Amino acid sequence: MKRHHWSAEDIPAQHGRTALVTGASTGLGFAIADALARRGADIVLACRDAGRAAAAADRIRAGSPGAVVRTLLVDFASLASVRAAARRLHDEYDRLDLLVNNVGGFRVRYAVTEDGFESTIAVNHLGPFAFTGLVLDLLTGTPGSRVVTMGSNGHRQGAIDPADLDPEPGRAYRFVAAYNRAKLANLLFAHELDRRLRATGTPTIAVAGHPGLARTEGGRELNALVRAALDPKVNPLALALSQSAAKGALGPLRAATDPAARGGDYFGPRGRTGYPEPVTSSALSHDAGLQRRLWEASEQLTDVSYLPIQESEASR
Repeated sequence: MKRHHWSAEDIPAQHGRTALVTGASTGLGFAIADALARRGADIVLACRDAGRAAAAADRIRAGSPGAVVRTLLVDFASLASVRAAARRLHDEYDRLDLLVNNVGGFRVRYAVTEDGFESTIAVNHLGPFAFTGLVLDLLTGTPGSRVVTMGSNGHRQGAIDPADLDPEPGRAYRFVAAYNRAKLANLLFAHELDRRLRATGTPTIAVAGHPGLARTEGGRELNALVRAALDPKVNPLALALSQSAAKGALGPLRAATDPAARGGDYFGPRGRTGYPEPVTSSALSHDAGLQRRLWEASEQLTDVSYLPIQESEASR
């Protein structure tokens, strides 16, 4: 019997559902939003650049005539911007079915945000952590809602100390280590969020997906030689070792839409490329003590508390 591979054709109809996808002007975020729109979802593109967001919305409408696509400007490197975007979302929506935390990437050179955070951990984790907490009430009141976190195989090489999220300042900075640390934070957050949702009986679930090695614009800060080596138009080997953004998007799309998915599930290719399957994140990402410490540190750093799902120590 031929094995069935989960694909975009397996996405159930999404009519009547609203999905917000962060970092959706290009790459994986655009592919996720486009696939959901093609299945009937109303889409909110949460992006930093107004022009690129508008262009992405036009592209989605061209592929799905009649699709409802709106944009929300937000810079996840700025907590002020995150708070303003959350307020705008509450002004315009009273419910949300899907929140796909796709925004991410890395800075090749050390940088600090306006809030004083190392840029990679800020954009990948602290900004999305704050935004999710600020809009969670729109999800918890919506039956069948989900929070989807974008993972990465890089999390398996990640190490993190919640008491020091910037252990490599200045010249000691290594962008690969910073990225892996941030992606580990993403999985720790996803698992702790789901545990808290379940502990308080909240129907919303938290799930995650990863793209494998997908071809996106994530490496645009790399030097020209490295970019050329990763470009399949220049290096045929890059094409063989990676997959398109549309195929990479299938992992988070399955997490977002598979009716059989349960809270805490993680989907993606088992290797660098392939179709999404249920996979297990690293043992470190399942460390309950580390999850809790990162959560508490993130609340303190962002000044965002997840009041709908706070729990007493007695419930642990």
